[in-house]
Amino acid sequence: MSEFKIIREKAREAEKKPALFGPDIELAAYTSEAEDIGRVATLVELSPEMKKTASSAGIDPAEQDRSGSFFQVNNSVLFLSTFESGLEVMSITEALKKYNWLKDYWWRAVKVDADKYTAQAELNLHHGYFIRALPGAKVTMPVQACLFLNREMFSQNVHNIIMAEEGSELHIIAGCTTGKDVKSGIHVGISEFYIKKNAHISFSMIHNWAEEIAARPRTGAVIEEKGVYLSNYICMKPVKTLQMYPVARCIGRGAVARFNSILLAKEGSNMDVGSRVILSAPECRAEIVARTITTGGDIISRGHLVGEAPYIKAHLECRGLILKEKGRIYAIPELEGKLPNIDMSHEAAVGKIAEEEIQYLMSRGLTAEEATAAIVRGFLDIDIKGLPQQIKDEISKAIHMAEEGEHLF
Repeated sequence: MSEFKIIREKAREAEKKPALFGPDIELAAYTSEAEDIGRVATLVELSPEMKKTASSAGIDPAEQDRSGSFFQVNNSVLFLSTFESGLEVMSITEALKKYNWLKDYWWRAVKVDADKYTAQAELNLHHGYFIRALPGAKVTMPVQACLFLNREMFSQNVHNIIMAEEGSELHIIAGCTTGKDVKSGIHVGISEFYIKKNAHISFSMIHNWAEEIAARPRTGAVIEEKGVYLSNYICMKPVKTLQMYPVARCIGRGAVARFNSILLAKEGSNMDVGSRVILSAPECRAEIVARTITTGGDIISRGHLVGEAPYIKAHLECRGLILKEKGRIYAIPELEGKLPNIDMSHEAAVGKIAEEEIQYLMSRGLTAEEATAAIVRGFLDIDIKGLPQQIKDEISKAIHMAEEGEHLF
C-alpha cells in the first residue's frame, strides 16, 4: 500500500475522533462544496470590501514591501506571486504534483489521525499553500498568505507546508478572515514547518474571524541544528470557538523556538490556545509568551515545555487581564524536565488592572478610559526578537485596529 493510501486510511479511522481540547464541532453541519471563482491578475482587482477585510488581517493588496503573495477564497486559489529569487509560492496541490520528495514531509510534523479535524483536512482538502526558501536564500521581505472564507456555513480545509532550506531566511504574514456577509463557518488549517540547519522562519498569523466562526488550526514545526522558528499569533476580534495547540520539536543542537500570542476574548468567545516545545537536542532554547485579555469571553492559555537533552534553556510566561466582571482566564503552565542539567522556568499571572495605576495616570491628566487604554497597550507590547520591521508594523497595526474597531476600552 502506498504512503498516501496509508495516510487516507488513518484519516478515515480518525473521522469521528474528538479533539483533546475545546468544544466539539459537528462537521456534518457545514458544507465543503463551493464553486471555483477563478483567478485575478493582481490583488488590486479584489472588491473594495474584500481588500478592506484582507487588510485588517495584515494583507496588503498593493503588495508593497512584500516578496510574494498567496490568496485563497473558500476552495479556490485566487492569486499567486513571487518577487524574489530563491522563493517558491504555490498551492500545496500543485507542489505535491511538482515535487515527488514532498510526500516525505506530508503529515510528518502533524499527525493525520490526531483528531477528526486533521482527518477532515486530509479527506476534504481545499488546497492551502506551499512556501519555500531555497538553500542560502535570504528572503527578508515578508511573504503574505491569506485564507479567506466567503461562503456561509462553509468548511475551509487547508494544508500548508512552509520550508526554509539550509542557511535560508523566510518571513511570513498569514491572515485568516471572513467576508462581510459571512456569519458562520469553520476553518480547519494544517500547517507544517520545516526549518533546516542554520535556517530561520518567522511566521505571524493574524485572525480576523466573524463572531460565529469555529477555528481549528493544527500546527507542527521541526527545527534542525541552529535553526530558528518564531511564531506570533494575534486574535483580537470575536470568534465563537478557537482551539489550537502548536507543537515545535527542536531536534538539532542549538535549535531555537519562540511562541508569542496576543488574545482578546469578547463575550461569547471561547478560546483554548497554547503552545508546546519539545527540546530534544543539546543547547536548544525555547520561549513561550502569552498575553490574554477578556472582556467577557473565556480563555484557556496553555504552555508546555519538555526538556529532553542537556544544557537546554526555556522559559514560559502566561499573563492575563480581566477587564469586565464577566469572563474567565485559565493559565496552565507546564514544565517537564527529564535531565538534571537543564534550565526551565515559568511565571503566570491573571488579574485586573490595579486601581492605583489608573489613579496615577489620571493624576497626570488622562481620563479613566485613556488610562486603561494606555495600561492595556503597554501590557500587549511584547518585545519580539528577530522580526523585520515590516512584520512588527503589521502586528502593531492589527492591535490598533482592534482597539479602534472593537471599542475595547
